[in-house]
Amino acid sequence: MKLDIRNNKDFFAGLFLILLGAIAMIIARDYPMGSAVRMGPGYFPTVLSGILILMGIYVMAQGLKSGEKIQGNWSLRALIVLPASMVIFGILMEAAGFIPALVVLIFVAAAAGREFKFLEITLLTTGLTIASVLGFVYALGLPYPLIKGIWGY
Repeated sequence: MKLDIRNNKDFFAGLFLILLGAIAMIIARDYPMGSAVRMGPGYFPTVLSGILILMGIYVMAQGLKSGEKIQGNWSLRALIVLPASMVIFGILMEAAGFIPALVVLIFVAAAAGREFKFLEITLLTTGLTIASVLGFVYALGLPYPLIKGIWGY
């Protein structure tokens, strides 16, 4: 059996998880750890990073075992539109508030795909916006202005 990792999707997904976990662990090393009973600010990110690294090792091992290849082509539109949607979200979050920024984020990100169905995206946007407002603003108490100047903090 010849091992070919150049097009192995699970190998690269596992490698990405390992790198992401390692970077987060390096960043968190400057924070005080504390203990399991009295957690410091570095405890949770370090433990979470370790779990992410372990998951990455597992996914990478599964990729080496199965050898499933990457299928399809790169989407240039997705590579441009998805990062642009996040930048637009950041700008609109300050300028217009959480709800308008989230609505624009979802619609612009959905435009990166090949199958944009307005009704489906509208229903998805409504559900995600309601869930995000309930989760982030009301449940977690994050001080996001919902609609700048009209509704929120």
